[in-house]
Amino acid sequence: MEYTSKNEKKIEIDDPSGKWSELTLLPEWEEKYYDVYTVRKHGKWVMLKALKKEYADNPEYEAMLEQEFDTRYNLAHANIVMVNDFEDVPGVGKAIITDDVYGWSLRRLMDEKRLTPKIVHRIQTQLLDAMQYIQENHIVHTPISPETIIFTEYSDNLKLINVGYDQVGSLSIKDSAEDIKSYGRVLNEVLDHLPTSLPRLRKIAKRCEEGYPGYRTISDVQLAIEKRNSGQIFIFICTFIVLMACLLLWLVVKG
Repeated sequence: MEYTSKNEKKIEIDDPSGKWSELTLLPEWEEKYYDVYTVRKHGKWVMLKALKKEYADNPEYEAMLEQEFDTRYNLAHANIVMVNDFEDVPGVGKAIITDDVYGWSLRRLMDEKRLTPKIVHRIQTQLLDAMQYIQENHIVHTPISPETIIFTEYSDNLKLINVGYDQVGSLSIKDSAEDIKSYGRVLNEVLDHLPTSLPRLRKIAKRCEEGYPGYRTISDVQLAIEKRNSGQIFIFICTFIVLMACLLLWLVVKG
């Protein structure tokens, strides 16, 4: 398989059992404390997320990795890469095992000027759906960025590769606001790389980045993208209730 990550590095893996093979480091997707790899497990491609060597023997960082696994293992969303297991991998150490992602990061697509209308639409729909799901499950995470957004090779479906770090009882207003700001930054950067201007989306992106008193929830952003607002929906619901009440009253009088 020719993997679609830049600067990948093949690594020799010593596994007499034959369970693990063809380990490849993916520098494009590394994080502050973690390296990301692709590898074959029993012949099937998967991805690994493991501590960098300088943190691997530190109990504090090992606990942090296990906490992320516990959080992400319970997440199930079409636009979030699935976590499958937590294993000790030869040459890597303890690692979170996820589905493999055949595709390109949003960062790479922007750098290579390969954005398409479908990808822009996915940013407006699938990314917000994933972020809404994360917030509904009270997940605290690092800001979403073009490096953590992947588009699959064949269908251009959006996948978040690293999202969950801790699950809390409820998200603070600050946590929710930071999510909205990170979405605004991503959307603004996408718009910067398009050959045409989209003023309505630019206005939404700017309002997301500005924070309070902008959008309060991801749902507010979704409604703005869909050219609606919560006030309009409230009016629609009230009007519908009034009409149904009038209809019911008419039926009672007529009966």
